[in-house]
Amino acid sequence: MAVHNSRMNARERARAFELTRAPADFIDDPYPWYAALREHDPVHALEGGGVFLSRYEDALAAYRDARASSDKKEEFRPKLGDSPLYEHHTTSLVFNDPPLHTRVRRIIMGALNQRAIARMEADVVKLVERLLDEMADAGEVNFIDAFASQIPIEVIGNLLDVPRAARGPLRGWSVAILSGLEPTLTPAMHEAGNRAVSEFVALLRELIAERRKHPGDYEADVLTRLIQGEKDGERLSETELYHQCIFMLNAGHETTTNLIGNGTWLLLTHPAELARLRAEPALVPTAVEEMLRYEGPIQLNNRRLTAPMALGGRELPAGTSITIGIGAANRDPAQFPDPEKFDAGRKPNRHLAFGQGDHACAGLNVARMEARIAFSRLLPRFPKLELTGEPQRDRRIRFRGFRNLPVRV
Repeated sequence: MAVHNSRMNARERARAFELTRAPADFIDDPYPWYAALREHDPVHALEGGGVFLSRYEDALAAYRDARASSDKKEEFRPKLGDSPLYEHHTTSLVFNDPPLHTRVRRIIMGALNQRAIARMEADVVKLVERLLDEMADAGEVNFIDAFASQIPIEVIGNLLDVPRAARGPLRGWSVAILSGLEPTLTPAMHEAGNRAVSEFVALLRELIAERRKHPGDYEADVLTRLIQGEKDGERLSETELYHQCIFMLNAGHETTTNLIGNGTWLLLTHPAELARLRAEPALVPTAVEEMLRYEGPIQLNNRRLTAPMALGGRELPAGTSITIGIGAANRDPAQFPDPEKFDAGRKPNRHLAFGQGDHACAGLNVARMEARIAFSRLLPRFPKLELTGEPQRDRRIRFRGFRNLPVRV
């Protein structure tokens, strides 16, 4: 049963907090709960023996220490069983340790190097301008469907050269697969996630077979590069290849959709900062970093200790499951002055939205590029952009974004 906080003080909030029984108001506004945890119980015991980290320094330590493992086989087996979801989430880059993580990351980072990102920019500009034209014709739209989600789907679709006619299911597959990571997984979510993995693999099997027959330019074509591996002979197995492609779509879609949607909502609800950006467009990259800090698209991450480790003054034994509260760490006043203020010009801004250390998001520069282009063109194009109704939040806990953001352009 969900906890209500209307009469709770901060200490009581911290004591009562459970991710699997999220407080009734947590999804709409988790930040008072995070503040209570940081102050009163920064290494908070969760049911089942895990802990929730809410302070910046503890989160950073967990990200950077090799004892905090990303391998999820032991954790996901009871939850997901022997299923397509289990195979995906235990094969993808994000949930593995070296040496597998090192090998796979090197290949993916080779495909997403700075030259590759620079080559994408012109196409992203064209895409954004086309979407803005369509929004102008419509007048009123759900900003998430019309703009924020369209950009990463097209970018990743182009990277993997998914035929345009086959892109329709990609967003739904991404949401279903990533919903399998929620603290509480319903049978319907489990079934939808498994179906999405199976359908995505079937599509990839066809695309990869065709690309093997007709390889693209190794330097420019990401799927060709993933198939052929690095020039030293390192290659992905067939299963690894499928699941890294799925991972690229999911990570790119979720991060960028939520970043652009959350950022637009922040600007529309902070008119002084919106006016500031309109007057100083060179601030857009700095504002994007503040959007990532203030309303991060991913709120939680997880590790499992392979050896004892001290965090927040507590000695945690090997085997302890750790939930890193990214959203909590990114509003820690010990790291960010006036952390509850949305400041489009904030510097320095060492947020943890993309993680840290060896597992920092492989596509972070792609997401930044997409957001920079999106806001640089959205704001001057629509000087009267405004909300037309009450936004509807995505009701997931790990991912923070909107299902519906109604705007008039």
